[in-house]
Order: sequence, then C-alpha cells, then structure tokens
Amino acid sequence: MPAFPAIDEQTRTKLLLVLCGICWGVNWPLIKIGIGGLTPWSYRLLVFVVGAVILMAVVIFTGRRVMEPRGMTWVHLFASSMLNVAAFGIFSTFAMLTASTSRVAVVSYSFPVWACLLAWLVLGEKLRGGALLGLALCLGGLAVLVYPVIESSAVIGLGLSLASAMAWAIGTIYLKLVRIPGDMLVNTAWQIAMAMAVMFVLTVTFQGWPTFEPVPPVALAAAVLNGLFGSAVAYLLWYHIVGRLPATTASLGSLMSPAVGVVSAVLILGEWPSAIDVVGFTLIFAAAVSAILQPRSPAPGPEARR
Repeated sequence: MPAFPAIDEQTRTKLLLVLCGICWGVNWPLIKIGIGGLTPWSYRLLVFVVGAVILMAVVIFTGRRVMEPRGMTWVHLFASSMLNVAAFGIFSTFAMLTASTSRVAVVSYSFPVWACLLAWLVLGEKLRGGALLGLALCLGGLAVLVYPVIESSAVIGLGLSLASAMAWAIGTIYLKLVRIPGDMLVNTAWQIAMAMAVMFVLTVTFQGWPTFEPVPPVALAAAVLNGLFGSAVAYLLWYHIVGRLPATTASLGSLMSPAVGVVSAVLILGEWPSAIDVVGFTLIFAAAVSAILQPRSPAPGPEARR
C-alpha cells in the first residue's frame, strides 16, 4: 500500500488557513440570522461566551496552565483582543442592521489594503506600486458601493464595516510588532474571554441587564454555531497561522472569508448581489490582492520588542 507523502509544516499551516477562511465565511449569514431574533449586543455577547467557554475548556482538558501569561503579556493580549476580536465583532455585527451580508463581508475584508499602509507607516515597509494600486482600487470599490446608498441608512452599515476592517488591520500589525509569547491556545482563550468581559460591560451599559426572555431557537443556534466556529475554531486557527506564515500569505488566504460569505449569503439567505455590488466587490477584492502580493522588504531599524 503506497504511503502518503509527508506534509511539511508550512503546507499544513496553509491548509489550516483555508479552513479558517471557510469557518469565518459561513459565519456572515449566521450573524444576519442571529440578530433577527436577538439584539446585536446580546448576540455578540452570547457568541463570545460560547467561544470563551469552549476554548477555556480545551485549555483545561489538555492540561495547560490557565494563568500562564505573565507581566506585559496580559497587556498585549488585551490590546489584541480589543482590536482583532471585540472591535471587529461589534462593528461587523452592527453593520448587518443596515447593510447586506455580502457588502459587510467584503468591505470588512478590505483590511489587507489598510494593513499594507500601516506596515509602511509603522514597520517601515516600502509602499510599492502594488499597494498604491490596491489603495486606488479599494477607494474605487468603496465609492461604487457607497454612491447608490449615500442617502440611505445602508451607508452606516458600510461605515461600520470599514471600521471593522481598520480594527483588524491595526490588530494584525500589532501582533507582528509584539510577537506575543506563550502558549497559543491559552493566549487565544484569554483574548476571547477578555472580549467577552468587555462585551458584557457594554451590553449592560447600553442595553441593560439580561431579562432572560425566550430566545428564538434559530437565533440561539446561529449564536452557538458562530461562537463555536467563528470565535473558537477560527480565532484559534488564525493566531496559529499569523505566527507561522508571512503576513502576505496569511492576508491572501483570509480573502476566502468574504468569498465564502457572499456565496453563503446567496445559498442560506437568498441575498443575491446586484450588478453594482459585483463591480464594487471585484474592485475591493482586486485591491486586497494587489496590496498583499506586492514585494515586501525588511523593515529598517531595531527588531520589535515584546
């Protein structure tokens, strides 16, 4: 019986990147379903609770030390949690209230363009033609999507989607700068737990204490599935990937998410994008690809400290 060829670490990581993109992609229509029966605050809080409980359970079950982080690691974990988990989740969820699932998914994943610009400003990477072309295409795509809805509430959703992209871009650069030490699983569990704690405070502040009213089963199922795949499995994969693949490769692979999101929105929600949407999506997707495929040169100066 022929033996299967061994898979090297980088190939394995790229396969995990594909799985990560699928996990995040199918969660976009789940958000729309969930906020149909829950408020955005309650929905996002429940998603984080599910994700945090699952990850902490895995940490304990595998014999890892829950309190492993030390010193400044807690600060870095909190900062990354607020950017890559809390801010991205909150902005993208509220964006769904006024914008279509496909639009939110695609605009939120314009982050490679903004990450490229931030890498130029913060890491000293050269801003070459690919990044400049990406910026022009991205702005063109945003203009195509915004212009038809400039006088409607949908423009708010697009603005929140852009805010989620910015938060993710800043978080990606931050992770590259600080290189958070420690066990990846423990760190991820704490990042989701921190986002959950902040989300609880925000929910109580803006919505009030939970009333424990009956929750529509379909909304509850959407939140649980989102928490399992979007806040547990996908984030676990992402923090594993971002430390092992170049930022370019990781960012390119993550573009599977909006593509899967658009297809999922059609299949699950029946949301067909318009011709204008397709043009805007194509421009933004091309922008992201242009930005992350540009050659990168090492940043000058001393190495980033932890």
